[in-house]
Amino acid sequence: MNKSIAVIGAGAWGTALAILLAQAGRDVTLWARDAEKAEAMRQTRENPRLPGAGFPSGLRVTAEMPQAEILLITVPMQHLRALLPALPEAPLVLCCKGLEATSFLLPPEIVTSPCAILTGPNFAHEVAAGLPAAAVLATPGAALRAQLIAALHTPSLRLYGSPDIIGAALGGAAKNVIAIAAGVVMGAGLGENARAALITRGLAEIARLAAALGGRPETISGLSGLGDLLLTCTGTSSRNYSLGFLLGQGQSLAAVLGGRSAVTEGVMTAPALLARAAGAGVEMPITQAVTKLLSGEMNVPQTMAALMSRALKDE
Repeated sequence: MNKSIAVIGAGAWGTALAILLAQAGRDVTLWARDAEKAEAMRQTRENPRLPGAGFPSGLRVTAEMPQAEILLITVPMQHLRALLPALPEAPLVLCCKGLEATSFLLPPEIVTSPCAILTGPNFAHEVAAGLPAAAVLATPGAALRAQLIAALHTPSLRLYGSPDIIGAALGGAAKNVIAIAAGVVMGAGLGENARAALITRGLAEIARLAAALGGRPETISGLSGLGDLLLTCTGTSSRNYSLGFLLGQGQSLAAVLGGRSAVTEGVMTAPALLARAAGAGVEMPITQAVTKLLSGEMNVPQTMAALMSRALKDE
């Protein structure tokens, strides 16, 4: 059955998903908060946030909250809570990544109704172009999981199911923080060896927190953890990696963010993730180092020295 789908949020990722699903013959509406931007997209059949990706003829764009049988929520993480009261009743698929800055909660911990997480190693421009990709659709209920996978998979996007919604959400959030660190390493010219070590140890600290929060450590070894981490820590299209790269080259955080219109989620996620880990009694040294670097408490040489001088121990 072809269920109607509304993509709530017209950033690059929401637009890419809307294009992908509409190209696959789904009944899709893309919601933009700004009426003028929605009208411009209706006229040009393109979103300037995703240049070159034309809209399929069947894709509708609106600034009025649409009714649909499935809602894909692609707004930035910090806007999720405020959006919820305006949404119609329908299964929610949360596509935002991060933790809420004030509560330190993950997306599915904010939503009170049954929901799912869609996450994985996907750059928006490649998904919109129909290049092969895979993602995880995580929700505890097997029936809802099967229903959503059937409705959202396409010939170019393969979906894998998981009951571990917390582990999947954490992997998608924490990888942005590790990606900033990976970018710093490369921007500072510290080499591929250092980046590989950082990615591996970053994966270990994410898995520790997943277990402490009730998730499955093995989830962090899958698409929503390792897969997303590899892409975000090595792909130049990653906003978090590129931010770290510029920091590693000596630019200030204010200067980097001042030149961007898109949200770099890892900046808000790092201190929230560190606070959540502290509350769970979990040590996350890379996350701590990134948080101190972003706050200005440490510079790049001090950050690297702190990580390299930690007490020696077994892996």
